[in-house]
Amino acid sequence: MNENVLRKRNEIPVEDTWCMEDMYATDELWEEEQQKLENLADEVAAYKGTLAKSGASLLGFFKKGDEIAYYRSRVIVYANQRNHQDTAVSKYQGYVAKAEHAAVKVAAAMSFAKPEILAIPESRLQEMMEEEPGLKKYERRLKEILRAKPHTLSEAEEKLVAMAGEALSGAENTFSMLNNADIKFPTIRDVEGKRIPLTNGNFVVLEKSKDRSLRKQAFEGLYHTYERLGNTIASIYLNQVNANEFYAAAAKYPSARAMFMDEGNIPETVYDSLIEAVHAHLPAVHRYVGLRKQLLGVEKLHMYDVYVPIVESVEHKYTFEEAKEIVLKALAPMGEEYVSILKEGFDNRWIDVYQNENKRTGAYSWGAYGTHPYVLLNFQGDLDSVFTLAHEMGHAIHTYYSNKTQDITYSSYLIFVAEVASTCNESLLMHYLLENTTDPKERRYLINHFLESFRATVYRQTMFAEFEKIVHERKEAGEPLTKEVLNQIYHDLVALYFGPEMVVDEEIDCEWMKIPHFYTSFYVYQYATGYSAATAFSKKILKEGKSAVDQYVGNFLCGGCSKDPIDLLKAAGVDMSTPKPVEDALSVFEEYLKMFEQQM
Repeated sequence: MNENVLRKRNEIPVEDTWCMEDMYATDELWEEEQQKLENLADEVAAYKGTLAKSGASLLGFFKKGDEIAYYRSRVIVYANQRNHQDTAVSKYQGYVAKAEHAAVKVAAAMSFAKPEILAIPESRLQEMMEEEPGLKKYERRLKEILRAKPHTLSEAEEKLVAMAGEALSGAENTFSMLNNADIKFPTIRDVEGKRIPLTNGNFVVLEKSKDRSLRKQAFEGLYHTYERLGNTIASIYLNQVNANEFYAAAAKYPSARAMFMDEGNIPETVYDSLIEAVHAHLPAVHRYVGLRKQLLGVEKLHMYDVYVPIVESVEHKYTFEEAKEIVLKALAPMGEEYVSILKEGFDNRWIDVYQNENKRTGAYSWGAYGTHPYVLLNFQGDLDSVFTLAHEMGHAIHTYYSNKTQDITYSSYLIFVAEVASTCNESLLMHYLLENTTDPKERRYLINHFLESFRATVYRQTMFAEFEKIVHERKEAGEPLTKEVLNQIYHDLVALYFGPEMVVDEEIDCEWMKIPHFYTSFYVYQYATGYSAATAFSKKILKEGKSAVDQYVGNFLCGGCSKDPIDLLKAAGVDMSTPKPVEDALSVFEEYLKMFEQQM
């Protein structure tokens, strides 16, 4: 099977697609539950004005909220995943719109709750919990509501903000439709004159080609396309920034960043100290960039030279079956139970494997409570694809454990810890591959892959995080933001992070235009913090064995959101409230860089 051939959705073998029928056997069942979700809005609204009356009434409201959470996740996940498998299908575009409408409707219907609960004296809340033992389950939920008291509005204001949700949530969907369905890239030609349709899905594969002319064609073809759409994309992104600013101001936060980080009770110092630590270690990545220039033997290193392997003689192609087998062996240190769950996912169509026309780019894991998690891939058969499989199955098994262990009330782990389990799997995979090669050339190749992965996960994501920080700060300061301003901000960051050996081609100024994560605001910094925590966990697992696995699975993977993210990690043995894990991870990069230099 040639993974580079762009097929239509109906040309993909069923066994290589995810089994969405495990969630809904038919679309009609989804439509029934979508309507049920809308009806639940009326049911929960009936609790308005009753929450202070008795512990039983408050308990009834929380139970109804759990019921809404159950159906909301199922309705949203199914609609979006059906849409993502082929974004041009109008039926599922409509499902996404219906799901969002229902979600907004229930949010508006529940908007009375926080102000009403906050109006209850804390002494009375304590009495109600004593009257109704069932409220004990919701004690943490109540504490979180009380913690948000300074940012909770009046009932009328909360309802108005909730109703504004549908109007303000359009940027991500508009960008997704443009980036996945409507944008068309040129066709380029390889050295033999063969025509290759350029897509977001095959761009990185083409950028790894040994043919520098092909890399340049792909680079210029992609970014010139974005440049032509630049004013439109800038408008879409600034709508997202404006929405963030609106929500932050409405909730009396000093900034959008403060608002997003408060969700997990994460100090803003964690974000700033990450950027500071990475800036302090930029000389190491600059040294690595210089090494890349030297090994490629080029007079000038361009941005289209960033992905091509610099260990020329060792490149592997993997079938999906081979990738699964490698991941199973690499994750054996996680124990029999973990591996059995991994096999279950491999054998029972949790995964949508290959790229097809109009399929969402990238990769992710997602799922709804009560159903196994799902993984979207665009498998290309290279080593990155093997690491992506390990990464996304880390997310999936985290979700599996969390849903299995926690009631729906506390099953959804927060974004701050979302990348830890996935990146821990990548660390274990790298260790396995290095331990099981006797070929010096392959060892250099793997070390280089680690350096590239680290650069992409820590340095690159921190650069993205700094871009978001600068953009939002300028917007909040009232500075005008245009395509040109955004391009300049991005250009300056690329120059800072890559250093003096890199030619910062003007096309790269547009790279921010293609990053979907910018529509999940202040998310990307957590790739870097998550990588740091994952590095610590993988070391403990390899060194301590079962006791470390039990602590990691029992206190972290099974924890959901039963504690604050930092407390979950601390209970499992890693303290992210200090800069030490980030500093340690950056030191690991420098250690691998020295190893690589010594083997040249």
